[in-house]
Amino acid sequence: MWKYVKKLQYPVNIRKKDLKMAKYLYSQYGGPDSELSAALRYLEQRYTMPDDRGKALLTDIATEEIAHLEMIASMIYQLTKGATIEELKQAGMGGTFAQHDSALFLTDANGVPFTSAYTEASGDFIADLESDMAAEQRARATYEHLMDLTDDKDVLAPLAFLRQREVVHYQRFKELRNLYLKEKIQRKI
Repeated sequence: MWKYVKKLQYPVNIRKKDLKMAKYLYSQYGGPDSELSAALRYLEQRYTMPDDRGKALLTDIATEEIAHLEMIASMIYQLTKGATIEELKQAGMGGTFAQHDSALFLTDANGVPFTSAYTEASGDFIADLESDMAAEQRARATYEHLMDLTDDKDVLAPLAFLRQREVVHYQRFKELRNLYLKEKIQRKI
C-alpha cells in the first residue's frame, strides 16, 4: 500500500520554545478538524466508495494525513522541549503536565480529548466526499488562523506546507465528486 520513510514529509526544525503556540497546535493534533480526524474519516469512508479510484484516493489522503499528524506532533514537541513546570503552568498546560508529563496526548487546543465523534461516514459516497471537501476547508482555515498566531519562520514554513496540502486534498476530493456526479448523470440519460 505505501512505504514508510523515516523522515517527515516536510522538515520541522524549530529553534525557539513557544508553549502558547504548542498549545494552539493541539487543534490540529486531536481537535475536530485535526489531521487525526481526517485520517480516520477517510479510512472509514474508503470502504463505501463505488470503485477503486475512490478507495485509492481516500486511502492515499488518509495516510498522508497520518504523516501530517506526525509533523504536528514534532512541532508541538519541539516547541515545548525543555519547558519547566512553571512555564507549562503559565501557558495553560499544567493539566496536561499533571496527567501526561511531557508526552503528547490527543486533545484539542482547549484540552478536550479526541473523540471518534469527530469522524463522519454516511455510506453515501457523494455525501461523504462533500463532507471531506468541507473538512479540508476547515483544516485550511485552521492553518491560516495558526499562521496568524506566530511570526516564527520555523513554525510558519511547515504550517504553510500543511495549509497547501489541505487545498490540494480539497481539489482531489472535488475532482472525484465531480467525476462521480458526471458518471451518475450519464447513466441516467
